[in-house]
Amino acid sequence: MKSSAITCNNGSFFNVFDEGMSLVCDEDLQALAIAVIQTEMKAVAKLADRIDRQFVQACHLLLDCKGRVVVTGMGKSGHIAGKIAATLASTGTPAFFVHPGEASHGDLGMITRQDVVLALSNSGETEEILTILPIIKRLGVPLIAMTGNAESALAKLASVHIDVAVEQEACPLGLAPTSSTTAALVMGDALAVSLLQSKGFTRDDFALSHPGGSLGKRLLLQVSDIMHRDAEVPMVDDSVLVSKALLEMTGKKMGMTAVVDEGRRVMGIFTDGDLRRMLEKNLDVHATRVATVMTRPCTVIASDILAAEAMQIMEAKKINALLVVDENRHLLGALNMHDLLRAGIV
Repeated sequence: MKSSAITCNNGSFFNVFDEGMSLVCDEDLQALAIAVIQTEMKAVAKLADRIDRQFVQACHLLLDCKGRVVVTGMGKSGHIAGKIAATLASTGTPAFFVHPGEASHGDLGMITRQDVVLALSNSGETEEILTILPIIKRLGVPLIAMTGNAESALAKLASVHIDVAVEQEACPLGLAPTSSTTAALVMGDALAVSLLQSKGFTRDDFALSHPGGSLGKRLLLQVSDIMHRDAEVPMVDDSVLVSKALLEMTGKKMGMTAVVDEGRRVMGIFTDGDLRRMLEKNLDVHATRVATVMTRPCTVIASDILAAEAMQIMEAKKINALLVVDENRHLLGALNMHDLLRAGIV
């Protein structure tokens, strides 16, 4: 295919191809992209009118499911079905995707009488899905259909039909699934979130299915998991001189030291900031007791709070370290911003 470059009035370029003579300037590319977004926005906005009795019945079927939700779809609908299954599974509704083509060659055995099937097909006439419907019906498994054609075979054979019809695809040829797949994806999210709320699914529940990555760490990791313990914790008696406290700070490399009484109860904290303020007053580190220049009262936390909460406390109070204590303020450990960084919380 031959092409030649032509300059638009604004100085941008487009190519003229021998086949089809496609003329596309930079402004045209922007206009086409905006048209796609606007078309899909309209399609999604109209879904609000489809949240009807059928949608509610679908929710009840899914809430009453004793097994798992089996989501299926072919082609682009299959990709959307896979995402819906993943969203359901991560929000408290056990689900998995089954390819309808593979289902008729053995994978149908993955479906049990305790399950619910959610089938996606824009036309409602997808052959691979219709082929497995008799077996689904024989098992007595509830079938939720999500189609763009309420008069289709799939819609009529389903226990519940959710209408996701769109007026037009965003593709200018009206061929590539665009608005229709977006509508199906949004309706799937609507189902998942409705179920999540109905089941009382919490942040902790969400964290249990997302243990990896920063999200899981923020929702699961506690202070006790990352704090310094025992000999790693900088600690001095409240009767010692600042010079000894400095040695403890230097040796433990946390930029501070806890100051405790004979019973290991936290009396205060001595930090780099306290040292600077002390030097500004020309106080002698070899003659000044740490108890007279430490920060008191100091901020302390419990070991069972989330590490993410510890980070919020540090940010709110503009401090870089925290002492960890029990209910009687006995020192258990310590952590600083570097610990949170290493743990992936920050």
